[in-house]
Parts: sequence; structure tokens; C-alpha cells
Amino acid sequence: MNLLEFKSTFQDYPVFSRLEIEKYFPGFDPKNLVRWQEKGYVQKVRNNWYCFSDRQWNESQLFWVANRIYTPSYISLEAALSHYKLIPEGVFTIQSVSTRKTNAFQTSIGNFSYGSVKPAWYFGYRMEKNGPFYFAIAEPAKALLDLLYLRPELQTDVQFEALRLNIAEIQATLDIARYRLYLEQFAGPAVQARGRRLLAFIQRT
Repeated sequence: MNLLEFKSTFQDYPVFSRLEIEKYFPGFDPKNLVRWQEKGYVQKVRNNWYCFSDRQWNESQLFWVANRIYTPSYISLEAALSHYKLIPEGVFTIQSVSTRKTNAFQTSIGNFSYGSVKPAWYFGYRMEKNGPFYFAIAEPAKALLDLLYLRPELQTDVQFEALRLNIAEIQATLDIARYRLYLEQFAGPAVQARGRRLLAFIQRT
């Protein structure tokens, strides 16, 4: 096993796992990974996940990584809102939603956080393609509702204003019928109340 052969196999993978390595190279010696890390060729992203140190990252690749290193999950909250240009700035942490426990990883390639939701709330996402990469991301309506679901302190117009929502873009692109459907059919009373207040704030601002 040499680095050139290894890299030719995994160069199209933003990250690769020990399990995937062993699938392609049965009997792979994990000491190779230790040696390649010491030489700066490979870096650990989190337990059992690695990437090549010379990779140049873009948003779609990092979203794909977020999906992969903690499953099941999809991109949501401010990360999704920024992607859709519904808030004006980028984010420092890629936020996702998962049915697993709340978790966060500070890694060599970026910071990833995961908010825990009940399985019944794990819906409203779609697959997006950018080049060869597909990643799961909340629909705009669900990204807003995930925000309310995971941050119960969001209650008032002042707090909604602090989100710095791009109201004009939301008014132009948000599927109001879908937002209301998700809110009325799947949300509990507390989220429903905050969701109606947020929608009223959006429509009158």
C-alpha cells in the first residue's frame, strides 16, 4: 500500500471513513494513517473520518461532510438560511438537524453542530446537487421552523429582528402554504404559536 494508490482511490471523496478504506483495501494497516498524518498528507476530521490535507473546500463539500460524519442529519437553521440568502451573512458553524443526540464537532476543516429533534419532526428536507456532491438540506420553510423548534426563546418581534432575516427575499421565495402545512400538521402548540407570530412578522415587515 502506497500513498499514491490510496489517494487515487479516495481523491474524489471530501472525507472517507475507516470502514470505506477497509472496503477498498482489505487488511489495510491503520498505521499508514498515523504515518500519513505525521507527514501532513492526511488529517483526521473526527473519529474514523479523514480527509487529504491539500483539499480545497467549498460550501457544498462541507455540507456533504456534515451529512456524512453524523447520520442521519440534514443542513438547517442559519446554515440553510444563509445558503438560500434568507439571512445576509455566512455562518461560522454548519448547523444540522438530527434524530440523534445534540452534538458538535470542532474539526480541522470547520465546525459542525447538530440539534436533536424527535423522529416525527425529521422531514422537510431535499437533496441538492453541486458538481458530484449531493447533500440533504432543509427547505426554506422547514429551516425557519427548525429554528423555532430548537430555539424556544424566539418569541417576540424584537427577537425575530435580531435574526437579521432578509424579509424581501423571504417574501419573494417562501412557500407560505408549505410553511403553514408543516406548522399546523406537525408542530406542537408552542411551536405553532411562535410560528404564526414569525409569519405575521414576515408578512407585515
